Amino acid sequence: MENYTKSHGYPGLLIVIEGTDGSGKSTQVNLLSDYIKNQCFACSVSEWKTSRLISGVINEAKERNMLNTTTFSLLYAADYTDRLENEIIPALKAGFIVLMDRYIYTAFVRDSVRGHNINWVKNLYSFAPKPDLVFYLSTPPDILIKRLIAKNGVLDYFESGRDIGLSQDIYSSFEIYQKRCLDEYNKLKKEHGFIEIEGTLEKDKIHQIIKEKVQNLLDSGVLS
Repeated sequence: MENYTKSHGYPGLLIVIEGTDGSGKSTQVNLLSDYIKNQCFACSVSEWKTSRLISGVINEAKERNMLNTTTFSLLYAADYTDRLENEIIPALKAGFIVLMDRYIYTAFVRDSVRGHNINWVKNLYSFAPKPDLVFYLSTPPDILIKRLIAKNGVLDYFESGRDIGLSQDIYSSFEIYQKRCLDEYNKLKKEHGFIEIEGTLEKDKIHQIIKEKVQNLLDSGVLS
């Protein structure tokens, strides 16, 4: 049985906020981190593609356009593995609440959209521990594109699916790619117990929903 279907068994809590770029997940991770620390719980955050060992390799490969779909999958899996062993599990063992800005479900979605069999991808991450809570910010592509252009001025090459030849027009490619990602998230949300939240809500409203769910879990005494 895959680990991600079983409880991790450590004293801490593993809480995930999932969603595509522009969904507001990073904002919600930061708000939740502040809230948890204000409740006097130890908290750490692990973000996607931040391994000190692997993230630089991924960035260089992207800049040089050297990633095919398999190396894309394997490098991101290596990044996650390094963070799991050196950041996530040690923090969970120490009783921390670990917040994840994206989790293995991002890989399930992206790799599936890029043509890999979902079972192959799930097997690649079969060692991953199951989170205690997973929040999924569901946001339509038309909202995402407005947010990303307002924030960055441009659309990301890979987040627009340009590497897999969806369209020569980056805006059309972005829309096609993100719709396919949303389809994959919809397949995963019931199987993995996502708490789905409309990403179009005001950030304070989203935070309130997340905060209440987390507080309910804390009130149950899981960290006692």
